[in-house]
Amino acid sequence: MSVTPLVRVQSEDFDAQAEAARLTEGRKDVGAIVSFTGLCRDESGTLSALELEHYPGMAEAELTRIASEAIDRWPLTGLTVVHRFGKIPPGENIVLVIAASSHRRAAFEAADFLMDFLKTRAPFWKKEHLVSGDSSSWVEAKSVDDKDAERWLKSGSTD
Repeated sequence: MSVTPLVRVQSEDFDAQAEAARLTEGRKDVGAIVSFTGLCRDESGTLSALELEHYPGMAEAELTRIASEAIDRWPLTGLTVVHRFGKIPPGENIVLVIAASSHRRAAFEAADFLMDFLKTRAPFWKKEHLVSGDSSSWVEAKSVDDKDAERWLKSGSTD
């Protein structure tokens, strides 16, 4: 059975439990669900919000490309990727990845792969809004995120 990933980019919050239930509803072949929910941190009380910007259409296409590669690499029974944009206060959801498979290893690896490449390849830009009211600043990419993603290149391509 061919799996088509569900990919959404939205300003509204999401319900991780409802998204997971959608992947298992009426299914007897799912043996594992692995999910990752990324939340906005307050950065030790200094952050009032994180603003995420994206290019509509381009962001969805890239997320779909990354999700499709995960489906090609692992025997998944379902895959959901939801990424928010807009101004997100600390404590709120930013990103959700749910990988479903007959076996846990595939679900864990696919979710891990997706997050590594969402961090490095997804076309989102983050701006920090500070509690102090000081000017907002764009968040720089982190080399540790690139290093995390590099480990997947040994066993296949993401280009």
